Amino acid sequence: MFLNKTKLVFLLVLGSSNAFTVNHHLLTQSKSCHQDIFELNAISDINGDNSNGNDKSDINTTTDRRGYLTKSLVALSVAFASTATPLTANAFDNKITNAYDDKIKRRGPQPKDLGISKRKDMVGEEYLGLKNCGPAPNCFCSTDDAEDDPDHSIPSWTFPKDLTKEQAFEQLQEVIQKYTPGQGNIDGGGFKIVTADATKGYIYVQFEAVKNGYIDDLEMAYMSKLGDNSVQVRSSSRVGYLDYGVNSKRVNYIAKIMRDLGWNAPGVEYSTHKGYYSENQVKP
Repeated sequence: MFLNKTKLVFLLVLGSSNAFTVNHHLLTQSKSCHQDIFELNAISDINGDNSNGNDKSDINTTTDRRGYLTKSLVALSVAFASTATPLTANAFDNKITNAYDDKIKRRGPQPKDLGISKRKDMVGEEYLGLKNCGPAPNCFCSTDDAEDDPDHSIPSWTFPKDLTKEQAFEQLQEVIQKYTPGQGNIDGGGFKIVTADATKGYIYVQFEAVKNGYIDDLEMAYMSKLGDNSVQVRSSSRVGYLDYGVNSKRVNYIAKIMRDLGWNAPGVEYSTHKGYYSENQVKP
């Protein structure tokens, strides 16, 4: 006989958390600091209280309830799998330590609209470029207009005129391949060059935080309309609101090396991004 009320509680202690509650048709998500609580609440009166003694109705109602629970459990498992992934599934080989291998990682979903494409800016005007940053102080992008979005905009980089586009991006790739995970106490989880196409002039790299596994996305793209030797740069966090200086440290680290190679590669300067430094409590 099916119980009038069934309540299943799954408690998982994790480094950071999401609480998922499934109650009838509602699936909500919220965050806490130290644990994930998954609660599935199945109420027996989905189809009303059957008290007329009709056996066939009892069977149908019970079947409906069981089907509801099954679908809810499937939804719950999908929600959990999308937010917490074991490190061993997608570990970067160049991480600085194995000490946090047993900790659930919160990488966040990979953005689906990376790369150069037609987009709309904050005022609705169409442009060709990299994905804009949005409101959170955890992203920088050369394509963002400095007048419309000064907090996220950084200047594009330009490579020496004696380099071809292909040579410039090969040079960029070589520099990134030698990137030091853990520099500035960031990116200790390592990194991976996902795409490197010198012919098209595009590089896409993923960087990982060593403890919680947060993934940041770095893109560099050639756009001829912005100058024959101009490279657009975008570095952004996937998860959270603040980045505590991670993206600025990454951009500035690579920019300095490129300047040493003769590039004009501005970084994230305190003089132009005081709001970012203040919100993320980063000393210039």
